[in-house]
Amino acid sequence: MSSSHEQTAETDSVDQWAPLPVDAVVFDLGNVLIRWDPTPAVAAAVGAERAHAFLTNEAFDFTAWNAANDAGRSFEEAEREAVSAHPHLEQEIRGYRTHFGASLVEEIAGTVEILRELHAADIPVLALTNWAAETFPVALDRFDFLDLFEDIIVSGEEGVAKPDPEIFEILEERMSHLGGLDDCIFIDDSLANVEAAQEAGLDAIHFTDPENLRQDLVVRGLPLRSTRPSTPQVTGGW
Repeated sequence: MSSSHEQTAETDSVDQWAPLPVDAVVFDLGNVLIRWDPTPAVAAAVGAERAHAFLTNEAFDFTAWNAANDAGRSFEEAEREAVSAHPHLEQEIRGYRTHFGASLVEEIAGTVEILRELHAADIPVLALTNWAAETFPVALDRFDFLDLFEDIIVSGEEGVAKPDPEIFEILEERMSHLGGLDDCIFIDDSLANVEAAQEAGLDAIHFTDPENLRQDLVVRGLPLRSTRPSTPQVTGGW
């Protein structure tokens, strides 16, 4: 029988040479690692009441307008066209980009902790984000954990956004030195993006909160600390 020290040494040796459970883990950023809300940015320009009215204005459709920017349209073009069509909303339209930093409310600490644990365990981590090219540097300057990613694919820089299948082809090319999409985990808060990722061959997880994500990754064999309480062992009794 080997000693506990020898057993530990043997385990460490096995772990050291064990294959990685996946080729890579790919994270979405907005509302997975960074809490994003456009309301504070617009409110910084026009106040909370007008910001709410603007962002819920079906005639303007901020969601669609922002999605086109994420897909590569320049803010100069986006603002010019929007102001031309909705001149009474000029302050709201221009205020979003001017105060964009306020839309990055905070890091989502539990997910950042997961990212750091994966990186420390030498699991390759990448990011695939729908984000306008002109505003992404704001995030880079503010959140140091973004430096942990081996690569960050920004939709605005590529000219195509999730859930378009083309962006997953770009991901496949960018991570080809690590492996293929079929042995890669993808995490996103959008069901449409999750379904598109699954169609592209990835093992896609719909993000709801850090605790559920941690357990989803643990059951897939990722080397993360589990927060689920263990079942007490019965050591004796009648």
